[in-house]
Amino acid sequence: MNENHAQVCSSPEWAEHIQNEVLPEVTAGIDLGDEMLEIGPGPGAATEWLRHRVSRLTAVEVEEAAAALLKERYADTNVEIVTGSGTELSYPDESFDSVGTFTMLHHVPTTAMQNKIFAEALRVLRPGGVLVGSDSMASNDLHHFHADDTYNPVEPASLLIRLQTLGFDKITVIVDWSLKFVAHKAGPQDGCGSDSKDAT
Repeated sequence: MNENHAQVCSSPEWAEHIQNEVLPEVTAGIDLGDEMLEIGPGPGAATEWLRHRVSRLTAVEVEEAAAALLKERYADTNVEIVTGSGTELSYPDESFDSVGTFTMLHHVPTTAMQNKIFAEALRVLRPGGVLVGSDSMASNDLHHFHADDTYNPVEPASLLIRLQTLGFDKITVIVDWSLKFVAHKAGPQDGCGSDSKDAT
């Protein structure tokens, strides 16, 4: 992550944007359950908001330095910080009620690796659990902002199909000034043969 990018993502203004504009919209009407997994918390802008809405929050961060800062920040709280990759989660199947990933997917180098993160999220979700997420929309300005960084924005038109192909159900994709998505893991109450996938 280049220096300018790091400063913006660690700023109080960015945290306020995530907590006041992104998270309330993408989680509206969603039951996050008791145990949530956050993939790629970075500086923790979403982490702080999420931890007050679940009993236990686990955050997996691939960057060791970022994980170390978060471990110090959230010591003796309901947050567990783990250093690791969202493409290879160490948790058993059906470990979490919800999974979240916020404004980090464009840092994942390939579409295949993004899909692996989605697949791992589905695996660790309990039946009826939900994946909630957001990312920045592609633009020339953001491309230049990520100079010397990995920049692989999610293509909104493909996201519904990608999530559906992996096995998610009841999918909503919202495209405005950012990309937001909600996708569920089928639960025991979902009937066989029903088509409950949609896009907004």
